[in-house]
Amino acid sequence: MGAQRLAAVLAVVALVLLSTSHAADAENRQVFLDWEVSYAVRSPLGVAKRVITINRRLPGPLLNLTTNDIVHVNVVNTLDEPFLLTWNGLQMRRNSWNDGVAGTNCAIPPGRNWTYVFQAKDEVGSFFYRPSLGLHAAAGGHGPIRVNNRPVIAVPFAQPDGEFDVLIGDWYNMDVKKMREYLDRGRDLPSPDGILINGLGTYETDFTFKPGHTYRLRVLNVGTSTSLSFRIQGHKLLLVEVEGTYTLQKHYASLDVHAGQSLSVLVTADQPPKPYYMVASSLFVRPELFGVANVLYAGSGGDPPPSDAPLDDLSSSHNSYNRSMEQARSISMNMTCGAARPNPQGSFHYGRINVTRTILLRNDEADIDGRRRCTVNGVSFANAGTPLKLADHFDVAGIFTVLSGLPERRTPSFGTTVIDARYRDFVQIVFENKLQSLQTWHLDGYSFFVTGMGWGKWRPDARSTYNLVDAIYRSTVQVYPASWTAVLVSLDNEGIWNLRSQDLGRRYLGQETYMRVSQGGSEVTDPRDELPMPSNALVCGKAKSSKLGRA
Repeated sequence: MGAQRLAAVLAVVALVLLSTSHAADAENRQVFLDWEVSYAVRSPLGVAKRVITINRRLPGPLLNLTTNDIVHVNVVNTLDEPFLLTWNGLQMRRNSWNDGVAGTNCAIPPGRNWTYVFQAKDEVGSFFYRPSLGLHAAAGGHGPIRVNNRPVIAVPFAQPDGEFDVLIGDWYNMDVKKMREYLDRGRDLPSPDGILINGLGTYETDFTFKPGHTYRLRVLNVGTSTSLSFRIQGHKLLLVEVEGTYTLQKHYASLDVHAGQSLSVLVTADQPPKPYYMVASSLFVRPELFGVANVLYAGSGGDPPPSDAPLDDLSSSHNSYNRSMEQARSISMNMTCGAARPNPQGSFHYGRINVTRTILLRNDEADIDGRRRCTVNGVSFANAGTPLKLADHFDVAGIFTVLSGLPERRTPSFGTTVIDARYRDFVQIVFENKLQSLQTWHLDGYSFFVTGMGWGKWRPDARSTYNLVDAIYRSTVQVYPASWTAVLVSLDNEGIWNLRSQDLGRRYLGQETYMRVSQGGSEVTDPRDELPMPSNALVCGKAKSSKLGRA
């Protein structure tokens, strides 16, 4: 693997030389990691299943970073099929070459390795990594990411006495191959079999609090599709951060965490010293499912809660879409502090910026060539076998089709689609959900201001209801049944970026597309705006012959 390591070092040299913060470059920490991806057999709900582990762990190891760290993750694929990791929520500034999805990267073949090299540039927060091909993520392969503030940047709360990563998510005992067969036959996946907390079943995970101490819990929904209600029996949750944005601090009894979302809460051990439950229960799914962990007070001498406790006593009392939307609207940005930079987040007055374009994405279902598929504006995404990023770089024709970004009168069809967008434009994206199930959407490479939500179809006059002052800034947003969600995004990160459903089954059936953010025309890309193709980049599909032709 010497050549791979050398390529990684050369790539990071380019990152350092091209950094726009020359004075800080000498301080940027280099982080080198070796991760082996392998199969293992685990039984978190009492049924054996083949899972994907990172360094034989599920969840995988913590990726613990500080703003502006430069990361090298050498991924060794020991599976019997191709593999990729993506970095859910990290913005990958100027570097979609390392995004880790099929539209930007060739998969790592079985028995091979590849080194991701990227910088946690100008961001902080709670995120996670996960597999991106097929339904691999339903077998595990995920782990937590922390991006911490640099010491010179103030945090808007007192330093907690400790931190915990809490990975919650639905779980299927069914093998991933069987899940694929369900979807390929046009059937919906059945309800999941349970909820896991940190890869373990009910009552199997312990969190120990010291009386009077305050802890930061980074809560990450790494499941396949299910929205979850998170709470700790008898304790208040002080919401302080959502996917890299510090929030206006407010106490909640419980918080909704939809598929693919992340948040941080502060919890103080201020209750009588005895055992309590930490609960992640399913929302909008019947029967209600529970993941339960034990919260133990150090020195209390109490035994863990009984494992035969009636779960009905832990049921969420507010399992409704209206209540969930109201909670979402109550979450706003903390305007008095910085995040990765010293300037207040509120210094960016997004509500005063002229919107240059509206993109309206309507998700639906359709029968295409006798197969049930999920669509975006009438198109069900089909991977072309050649990453779109490589096709664009090598001018390989016929790989993808450029769409307008608006619903069109068309017969539902398969397609490999890209929405063109101009670099530095300020764009409104409206997600419109025609279905009776909640959807979550994620945009790689970006965060966006979640300015509005409403029932029914979106109309232009809905802008009068938007929050144009302190809307939360995040990268994954929910869209309730028969409703819409509007976001505003500054297109300041060149590249080709995946825009996808965070419901693994719906994404597998075609609910995704890509955005190509570029300067357009004949302008040459400035390396300060987008890094060049890495020297260690894998080349595959039709781009391979094109590269050979240029050699």
